[in-house]
Amino acid sequence: MPLVPEPSTPASLPIVRDPHGRSAITCRYRCGAACAHPAPNTSDNPTFAELVSPPAPAPLTPAPLTSAPSRRGVLRAGAMITLVGAAGAALAACADQTPPGPPTGGTGAPPAPGTNFTPVAPNTADAITVPPGYTSSVVLRWGDPVVAGAPAFDFAGQSAAAQAGQFGFNNDYCGLVLLADGRWAMWSNHEYVTPTFMFTGYDEANPTEEQVRISWNAVGGSVVVVRRAASGAIEAVLGDRLNRRITAVTPFRLTGPAAGSAPLRTSADPDGRTVLGTHSNCSGGITPWGTVVSGEENFNNFFANAASATDPTAAARLKRYGVTAGQTETKWERFDPRWDVAKEPNEVNRYGYIVEIDPLDPTSTPVKHTSLGRFKHEGANIRLAPDGHAVAYMGDDERFDYLYKFVSRDRYDPNNRAANKTLLENGTLYVASLTGTGEYRGTGSWLPLVENGTSRVPGMSTEEVLVFTRLAADTLRPTKMDRPEDVQPHPRTGRVYVALTNNTDRGAAGKAGTDAANPRVGNKHGQILELAEQGDNPTGTAFDWSLLLVCGDPAAPDTYFGGFDKTQVSPISCPDNLDFDRHGNLWIATDGNALNSNDGLFAVPLEGPERGHVKQFLTVPNGAETCGPLITDDFVLVSVQHPGELDDASADRPGSHWPDGGASQPRPSVVCVVKEGGAIGA
Repeated sequence: MPLVPEPSTPASLPIVRDPHGRSAITCRYRCGAACAHPAPNTSDNPTFAELVSPPAPAPLTPAPLTSAPSRRGVLRAGAMITLVGAAGAALAACADQTPPGPPTGGTGAPPAPGTNFTPVAPNTADAITVPPGYTSSVVLRWGDPVVAGAPAFDFAGQSAAAQAGQFGFNNDYCGLVLLADGRWAMWSNHEYVTPTFMFTGYDEANPTEEQVRISWNAVGGSVVVVRRAASGAIEAVLGDRLNRRITAVTPFRLTGPAAGSAPLRTSADPDGRTVLGTHSNCSGGITPWGTVVSGEENFNNFFANAASATDPTAAARLKRYGVTAGQTETKWERFDPRWDVAKEPNEVNRYGYIVEIDPLDPTSTPVKHTSLGRFKHEGANIRLAPDGHAVAYMGDDERFDYLYKFVSRDRYDPNNRAANKTLLENGTLYVASLTGTGEYRGTGSWLPLVENGTSRVPGMSTEEVLVFTRLAADTLRPTKMDRPEDVQPHPRTGRVYVALTNNTDRGAAGKAGTDAANPRVGNKHGQILELAEQGDNPTGTAFDWSLLLVCGDPAAPDTYFGGFDKTQVSPISCPDNLDFDRHGNLWIATDGNALNSNDGLFAVPLEGPERGHVKQFLTVPNGAETCGPLITDDFVLVSVQHPGELDDASADRPGSHWPDGGASQPRPSVVCVVKEGGAIGA
């Protein structure tokens, strides 16, 4: 397998970095530039900031969080800024200049197991940058043939038929399911398309039908068998019988109490039980029974003409989900009326779910689970309770939206995989309410929305709660959060880690201001929340929480790194996707680094004297986002999404030539990193 070539800077395009992180072109095509519009949640529910109180910390209830911040720890890390003006000044100082540097030296303590590597310094290289002693290689690129008979990729000669058998565009979450022969079935989400980087001469106002059909086949996901190569890296097994593409036109079966209900019926599907396709698949997880769950996130951006709704109830529902008022960026509605709310008003209600795919059965029909609610799902990650109930944790990736949990009605059976594949079809859906009890800590409650098929929301049926979950949740007054993205239970401790990516509305007129838990105006850098179910009971309704990280430039007084010495940590901005290694360390991938550096992957110990010691393990090329990290002793996998997506760049004027170098077009890819002659972080 060829190694990634040396970086090659495109002479045709000077690199202009957006000081706010993610490029405008990425925002337009992925989420409809959501942050440029008012947040859809206009309810008067309390925000996280409003609920966190500044008094002295109160004792935690039975499941205390290890090393919760104390005032002493806060002072050691740098006092938090709670005045609006001071916080704004601190941000301006840290975000507009050169990237912060790497840690300046050691503390004398040995590195935590799994984190013994030299941190990568912030940079803007058009390459995968890894620590000394590590190498990276490409596993799969956009357009690589994965299904038997698929043609080799031809950028200038693309077709919808070819793309249906080739690796899709803008891969995000990446997961592995172990096969009996020691290989793996690898799943990759393909979140969205950016046609201006897929086709030369692309006319945004008038895409061709073939370009749109290529796009339909470039989203969804891929199942590809992979194996270890002689080098130790992962390589794809092209044409394997398990290899499969899931696209925007693949049939899906709806499950759960809302399946077949009126809001899910369309002219093409009067029974309301079969949906064509999935897209906007962001993060996900592997279930204990060996399937993949994937979240449909920014689906609202692909449906047009919400302004055509004249019924007040329908209009309010569309507005709460941020559905595009007029034509979409992709113009899919021109070639299939189901993408046009004016022509097919219920099709939009069939997106925004957790989908489940069986990578071990290429003939199986994937499903969409209504029991887990409908919102902008980042993903879902599952923990088995001691009594066998499956518990899924989820975030609604929107400013001021909510944190959710689902508990299955039935129990896991290690001897019945077929039954386990139905566990997400029925159960209880909760939304979180958080209360502050002191600095960076508090308690919370899980509020039931639907309990084993029965609505707990006055005035709304079970079907309405599960299809219009955001509006149902609003009535229970849960806590507004700062863009909850990946939500991951720790495989050993059971504690749940929540990536709160950022919230540019924090402190804006009419919005919540700063406090001890949300210390910055226009929160550009985000934070990581740590949650412990009381009594270590994931099926219960009470929890404790604490902040692990308040991200940003360590030199800024408004950042916090679990009490660790801030002069020793790597700067980190906009946490997004999470994973854990065998040693129990948390690994964090970033999206939209607002510190004038490329996005990266970071490791942070959660226990002992190294708790909070953030170290950058890699950075991705110009314009790219680090997605889908998967950490093992032998290798690390990351998805390099939208490389070269810089403002003013396009396929006609590339902003990157990664991964193939020369004059090639940038191609989203899965990358494998290995250590030469050793284990990751050893």
